[in-house]
Amino acid sequence: MNNFKPSTPTKTLNKKQPQYKFPFIPISVVVLIVSFLFFYYYFLRPSSFLPVTSKTFKSQSLQCSNQALAIGERFLWYAPNSGFSNQLSEFKNAILVAGILNRTLIVPPVLDHHAVALGSCPKFRVVEPQEIRISVWDNVVELMRGGRYISIAEIIDISSLVSSSLVRVIDLRDFVSIWCGSSLDLACCTDSKMQSSVSSLLKRCGSLLAGALDSADKCVYAVNEDCRTTVWTYHSGDKDGMLDSFQADEKLKMKKNITYVRRRWDIYKTLGPGSEVESSSLLSFGSLFTAPYKNSQLYIDIHESPQDKRFRSLTEKVKYLPFVPEIMGAAKEFANVTIKAPFFCAQLRLLDGQFKNHWKATFHALKQKLEALRQKGLLPINIFIMTDLPGDRWSDTYLGDLVSDSHNYRVYFLAEDDGLVKAAAKKLKAAGYGQRFLPSSDDKVGKKYCSNQELPDILLYVEQAICSCASLGFVGTAGSTIAENIQLLRKYGSCSGQS
Repeated sequence: MNNFKPSTPTKTLNKKQPQYKFPFIPISVVVLIVSFLFFYYYFLRPSSFLPVTSKTFKSQSLQCSNQALAIGERFLWYAPNSGFSNQLSEFKNAILVAGILNRTLIVPPVLDHHAVALGSCPKFRVVEPQEIRISVWDNVVELMRGGRYISIAEIIDISSLVSSSLVRVIDLRDFVSIWCGSSLDLACCTDSKMQSSVSSLLKRCGSLLAGALDSADKCVYAVNEDCRTTVWTYHSGDKDGMLDSFQADEKLKMKKNITYVRRRWDIYKTLGPGSEVESSSLLSFGSLFTAPYKNSQLYIDIHESPQDKRFRSLTEKVKYLPFVPEIMGAAKEFANVTIKAPFFCAQLRLLDGQFKNHWKATFHALKQKLEALRQKGLLPINIFIMTDLPGDRWSDTYLGDLVSDSHNYRVYFLAEDDGLVKAAAKKLKAAGYGQRFLPSSDDKVGKKYCSNQELPDILLYVEQAICSCASLGFVGTAGSTIAENIQLLRKYGSCSGQS
């Protein structure tokens, strides 16, 4: 399997001290002591205690730190992309892959909506894994610098997975402190004398994580196979390396000069214990997004395994990951205190991508649902509207008709500046560090620069949670991953399952 042989890493050799026939003992002792102190101060001393100075930046190596290698932990990193729902889907895949490969998952932040785009797997037009990893790192730095960094584990509750030891996790901020020997908090540094060094240091750290730099032995293995060539399986019964059922058609092959084919590989055999990759401290993937397409999966085709009970349990838990209590609490408060009655929820995606051309079908589905409720005599019908269409554009649409018909309908909606949303955001911000699962090392890395973090934007999550509480029913935009997530929340009774 030639595609997956790790390249020979660059080794750093220690230069031997020249041998002297006539040593000067007193002087040599002094030199040894001074050399030892210098070496200890800059290399052996735990990097989390290094003072933040321009001198520190110049001393950093392009290799992962000695501290990272010394702890013997093996990590898994990936490059999330697109909107929140796709990022959540990738996060679930990452949990499964980390569990299979027995690696500690590095938990990423929620990236800005579409700040990083993968492309189209069905059209064999995607961003290269290394390029997408670098793009993700750049957005991570921007999130820190803008005070908008929030981990996906601060939004999605994975405490049951961690407490049951089904998966090990570490927050990206803590990982960077250990592995790169510096804090992501440095992104907020405004000292003009240090900015150049800070920028260089963060860029090098990101490049190393992305697999863009030669690294020390056992440091990084970058997985550069993506959905164009690879489908990852696990205990599927398939012959390793067999052709996948979905391939580029002849017209596309000629148009894009495609000479490769898609093959199915067992991820455990290729990248897990006993493989050549096992010894690498960090296993760095590109996107882990997958979806069903033409009787196949675009990238990851991993299911419950009768041969692995632990993994079967992990698979079952990953199917449903609820929002954290702070978000669910806000949703219940809105349902019980503001609406105060059974209600219907409509998730209407009208402006983004393909959805802007399907208003008629989207509103038609809503009309049918509401008419069925009206026929039952449930008047007035309480409706919670979740949409990306600004309120000042409702008047000429079916939404405007609903608002004006107060005899039959009572319409509710939320805005980002709503007091309930702000209160929930404050609670979430206060609880955030408690959801990092490992003690933060940021307080040990010199001066903190990112002290004025903004309140997280959680409107999207609170709205989804409210829709999960709609006892009169739900209608969502066809093809929307947000609608799919709401259906999942409703299926597992998330509203009644948390206090």
